[in-house]
Amino acid sequence: MLLYVSSGARASELLGVTPADVDWPAQIVYVVSKGTKLREPIPASPQALVVLAAYLDAMGMPAPHEPVFRTRRGPDKPLTYWAMRRVIQRANDRLGTNWSLHDLRHTAAERMANDPNLTLVEVRAILRHADLATTGRYLHARVEDLFDALQAHYQRPRLQPAIAPGYDPDDFRAVFGG
Repeated sequence: MLLYVSSGARASELLGVTPADVDWPAQIVYVVSKGTKLREPIPASPQALVVLAAYLDAMGMPAPHEPVFRTRRGPDKPLTYWAMRRVIQRANDRLGTNWSLHDLRHTAAERMANDPNLTLVEVRAILRHADLATTGRYLHARVEDLFDALQAHYQRPRLQPAIAPGYDPDDFRAVFGG
């Protein structure tokens, strides 16, 4: 789950990740992108990679070109979208939530888009959206942030108009009034 919510990858993209797709030192995971069908890098959080390493330690490392995520019940085989969806449903039942795999991507997108240290263009690249407008949908102004920004605005001193050096104040008043 952490890899989904920290990378913003689509459900099917992460399910296809193989051991050869994980660049541990660079903290990058390569996925086959839904839109382009190309193998593209996505950033992975250090915490997500720690959890992935623990998962692989517990489950065993699959062959280099076999998907990393495997079934835990029945014969060893790659985890399908529907099996992963069922994992989420079981978690929802336990937690009393109603999340989907795509909600994890939305969460990542909203966090990234509203991070003041990331530009919208950078978020678009991470999420691999074809159109910047798609990424822009994740921008949300929080009421708390608006309140704080307005309070700061109201508390700033008003600028007093000043006459530029070299102008006679009497001439200025004659032309502009005041």
